[in-house]
Amino acid sequence: MSTIQEEIKKRILVLDGAMGTMLQRYNFSEEDFRGERFKDFPHPLKGNNDLLSLTQPQAIKAVHAAYFEAGADIVETNTFSGTTIGMADYHLEDLVYELNYESAKLAREVADEFTAKNPDQPRFVAGSIGPTNRTASMSPDVNDPGYRAVTFDDLRIAYKQQVEALLDGGCDILLVETIFDTLNAKAALFAIEEVKEERNIDVPIMVSGTITDASGRTLSGQTVEAFLISVLHIPLLSVGFNCALGADLLKPYLQTLSHNTSFNISAHPNAGLPNAFGEYDETPEEMQAQIRSYLEDNLINIIGGCCGTTPEHIKLIADIAKEYKPRVSTAVM
Repeated sequence: MSTIQEEIKKRILVLDGAMGTMLQRYNFSEEDFRGERFKDFPHPLKGNNDLLSLTQPQAIKAVHAAYFEAGADIVETNTFSGTTIGMADYHLEDLVYELNYESAKLAREVADEFTAKNPDQPRFVAGSIGPTNRTASMSPDVNDPGYRAVTFDDLRIAYKQQVEALLDGGCDILLVETIFDTLNAKAALFAIEEVKEERNIDVPIMVSGTITDASGRTLSGQTVEAFLISVLHIPLLSVGFNCALGADLLKPYLQTLSHNTSFNISAHPNAGLPNAFGEYDETPEEMQAQIRSYLEDNLINIIGGCCGTTPEHIKLIADIAKEYKPRVSTAVM
């Protein structure tokens, strides 16, 4: 099977859409989240989507399959909150290795089935590494600006455990995503580099930040250029943005990125901005039209969807991605 580095030169690669959006369709109850294994667990577990890899594995596999069926080249593991820091909310820190390992294994099984059916379109698994619910750059207490709820070392140790399990479970790529604080991301990247060195392996890394609003900055205050400079020291497969904004509002930041880096560029925007009920209304057709403008302007190497996107969105994105060549960088950095 060819590698992702080879495939990304041939065509624009398509990333999957939202796992959470698809899981909401199942309307799982507290009992469904618990399954047999956690039926007597003393704390509520509903809402812990990562746990569904253990208690509802068929649903997770079905979501991966739906995205591959729609034309995705890469699916993300169901591990967005899969660190001890994220799992502390549910008192499930002890399960972190298993959650990541099993999630990667499920995605790997589905990817291999699709590759076997069509070897000309090899399918890849990206280990999803979320930002955690803490920030290393800012104080959560307005009265104590020097206070931090988490240290760089706390993050590094937590991320390292997640990375090891994702790799053991069969991931091809590691995706550090939805970065709102670049210091958190640097801890994840440091952990990845440690694991690579210890295992004497090389693994492609995708980095994806999130621009929080029209200021064009991350939550911790970095501009696009500052964010890019913060991660340039690592050899990356791609750098890009996801979440927070719809495709139209994200475009200017991708243009800035594209002008400033020779790395491949990725984007997986939301299906527009959330409505008053926190739902995403942008139709697959509307999103397709906006993504087409990325392709016409030669901005993208990897394209997918974040919150609110479904296999229907990904299918229309995959359809037009075939019509264009991947971005070729003219940047110097």
